[in-house]
Amino acid sequence: MNVDNNISFKELDPLLHSQLRLAVMSLLISLEEADFVYLKEKTGSTAGNLSVQIEKLSQAQYIEVDKGYIGKKPRTTCRITQTGRRAFEEYFEALSTYTRSGS
Repeated sequence: MNVDNNISFKELDPLLHSQLRLAVMSLLISLEEADFVYLKEKTGSTAGNLSVQIEKLSQAQYIEVDKGYIGKKPRTTCRITQTGRRAFEEYFEALSTYTRSGS
């Protein structure tokens, strides 16, 4: 096996390196917004785990979270921020350094 000493792997954003957080960001990157129920259904997550991961993404300012009501029913809506969009793009750029290393 040849080892290329010139390979430089970029660091992966640990916040996005979580399967559920990456799934949420992947959904939001192509949507204007998504509500909690939609994200829960698409990711197959439990409500509790999804809530925790959404909070982490929100604290990092990767997403904005709006809580409101439709009638008497609570509704949580998430939107990706410019910071989140940039972090997502940088994550995949960094990931590509790993896939190119074997070429």
